[in-house]
Amino acid sequence: MDYSSGRFERLTIRGFRRLLDVSLELRPLTVLIGANGCGKTSVLDVLAMLSSSAQEKLGSAISDLSGLSSVLTYDRADELEVGLTSEISKADTLSYWLKLRPRGVGYVIQFEQLIEQQAPEWKHQLHLTAYEGGDISYFDPGRNLLSAVTWTHKQSETALSQTPKMFPAPEGFRRRLATSTSYQILRVDRRSPVRLPQPMTPAELPGKDGEDLISCLYSMRETNRDRFEAVEDTLRVAFPGFERLEFPAVAAGTLGLGWRERGVSKSFYAHQLSEGRLRFLWLTALLQSPGLTPLTLLDEPDVSLHPQLISLLVDQFREASLRSQLIVATHSDTLIRFLRPEEVVVCDADDDGMTTLTRADKLDLDDWLKDYSLDELWRNGRLGARS
Repeated sequence: MDYSSGRFERLTIRGFRRLLDVSLELRPLTVLIGANGCGKTSVLDVLAMLSSSAQEKLGSAISDLSGLSSVLTYDRADELEVGLTSEISKADTLSYWLKLRPRGVGYVIQFEQLIEQQAPEWKHQLHLTAYEGGDISYFDPGRNLLSAVTWTHKQSETALSQTPKMFPAPEGFRRRLATSTSYQILRVDRRSPVRLPQPMTPAELPGKDGEDLISCLYSMRETNRDRFEAVEDTLRVAFPGFERLEFPAVAAGTLGLGWRERGVSKSFYAHQLSEGRLRFLWLTALLQSPGLTPLTLLDEPDVSLHPQLISLLVDQFREASLRSQLIVATHSDTLIRFLRPEEVVVCDADDDGMTTLTRADKLDLDDWLKDYSLDELWRNGRLGARS
């Protein structure tokens, strides 16, 4: 059985900010829509925290969130519980659960478990189980029983991140989670990395701040020509005057980025490009990259983009979701205009101000969609998520 492949299927969160008790089905492309403060970014933050925990960086991730106590649902939760399931085959699913509780200024891992489910019933084989105090066990297939761990274990980090690689189920799940990537709004100020010449080093992704954009594009041109041509073709559709990308040497081992347009004798360089062009180029390089990770998180990717560019961006989302599971957060009704109901999750608030997550294709919208687009239904309140 191949534990290194398969998509994540469902995320459950209890006690994180406004996410008091939510469960979200994860599809190849999942776009979270909603007003500011309704919990969209919190969903991405939880997944990014899980990714860090799989890299043995749970402590630093919680520190970056200003401590566990600061993210627990005020007056409603005294612990954080997160569950994530992953498809192995049509019949088998891995289910991972993690519970964290504050202790002083820090935290303790109260419970952690990774088990395998085979439809229609649970397999009674625990791949990994940990309790507060370091009581960790794993399923030994050779002896067909649970055994105590024999390796050194750091109690402040998850057992998943420290399991020896000889155990295929935990390691396959851990690797897919650990390699997940999260992207915020790209910095495009005058001294931002994306505007500067960059060292010519191998890179499969353009970097969270665009620090590897040039290396990523150059590597694509040299080693994956089809992908590079897809980038340039997309830019030609987006910007009719665009002709090609160039990579002039600036110094030893350092390249610049040239943007060549028809009828212009000189290339434009990265520091001369508009915010929208830079962001669209960065997103296109990311979504066309052959190095896309199993899970990609994007927060507000549509900032500074013209509606025509957003339409092209959604097309790239769909193509990229065949290779990487995409979870996107936005409050832009322009982006929603180009989406299908099965791609949209509506983030709203209940009467107590807690987040609710509803798949748009679970709402009764068929009659409305005959006369209105998704963005119009959102603006007039039929989808909710407006306050």
